[in-house]
Amino acid sequence: MTPRTLTRAAVAGVAAVALFGSAACGSGFDDSAKDTKQSSGPASLQILIGSSGEAETKAVQDAAAKWASSSGNTATVTPAQDLTQQLGQALAGGTPPDVFYVDATRFADYASVGALEPYGDKISNKDDFYESLRTTFTYDGKLYCAPKDFSTLALEINTDLWAKAGLTDADVPTTWDQLTAVSQKIKAKKMVALALGDTRDRIGAFMVQNGGWLMSSDGKQPTADTPENLQALQYVKSLLTNGYAKFPKQLDAGWSGEAFGKGKAVMTIEGNWIKGALQNDFPNVKYKVVPLPAGPKGQGTLSFTQCWGIAAKSKFKDQAIKFVEAMTAGDQQVTFAKAFGVMPSRQSVRDQYSTAFPADKPFIDGVAYAQGPVNAPKMDSVLRDLEAGLQGLATGDPKTVLANFDKNAKSALGG
Repeated sequence: MTPRTLTRAAVAGVAAVALFGSAACGSGFDDSAKDTKQSSGPASLQILIGSSGEAETKAVQDAAAKWASSSGNTATVTPAQDLTQQLGQALAGGTPPDVFYVDATRFADYASVGALEPYGDKISNKDDFYESLRTTFTYDGKLYCAPKDFSTLALEINTDLWAKAGLTDADVPTTWDQLTAVSQKIKAKKMVALALGDTRDRIGAFMVQNGGWLMSSDGKQPTADTPENLQALQYVKSLLTNGYAKFPKQLDAGWSGEAFGKGKAVMTIEGNWIKGALQNDFPNVKYKVVPLPAGPKGQGTLSFTQCWGIAAKSKFKDQAIKFVEAMTAGDQQVTFAKAFGVMPSRQSVRDQYSTAFPADKPFIDGVAYAQGPVNAPKMDSVLRDLEAGLQGLATGDPKTVLANFDKNAKSALGG
């Protein structure tokens, strides 16, 4: 898969979500959820997950079986073929699973129509979840669901190509200016410095590093058309026009990790999922991971996360909350991390995780300065338009890209 650019495989399920949205508005999720009769006895929970593969499916099924055995309930875990489509149809049809993965890019769509039970305050030690993750799953002031795990972006460096370019550890860039300087040296050696994904999920990190972002923290107002974001896109444009950075398609690759694995670029900006991808597809590539270079306003990265959603129409909400408690317990999260490579969402097991995976320190440290995704509903077409603008950034006008986003977002939000 193309990791985490596919958190927006979301976009492929637009039709299903539109169906869900109209059905939800018409049927009144809030009212019907209040009328759902709760069952207090043994529950038969249905859990729908968007699995990354066999390792994740088995790990979740094993954890669910353990919980069911100890609690006297049953829990059936089903990996979705297309989580966005299947979940949207189930919610719209009034027969949702009790518990399911909710991607951060979809959270506001579901929360805004009352499809989710806002149970976040009922989870024990909720403040143990990283603040940025809690913010991601907060809507209208309510913490809706417990963060499952997370990923962040960092800078990966091919150490063999780095040395071939005559660079040492002292040249590892920690600022934009230093990134430009090493890129010049790499280009002089007839190599591409940076493979950069042509989406907001990569380019957006530069906005955060300059103190900007696309939306206000409460998701109510678009904030793209600012001097901070303009300067960030102008900097990215300079990397592209000078030939320091290239998009994957320019390097005959489906995503930046593939370009990096093929040796088409010395550096790339990707998340901790790149570790598994390189092990599987390019096991001989030697590389190291360092924090993203800081911008004029400091360090910044992007986070990608999911939560454990509970259906507002579930008949087993109390039991579902207990299930989520078990899945998000610190020791269980560490077990998941070892099984399929995610980072725990609880701060209390950070040291335990870092000891087990010392090379991932730049990723987990990034949560302290990470920005979550756009947290507003009805933004699919707006974000697709933004992506098109970013893909044409090398020859386009950054100011126009940002102004178009604000105009389109205000329209989508009814402003």
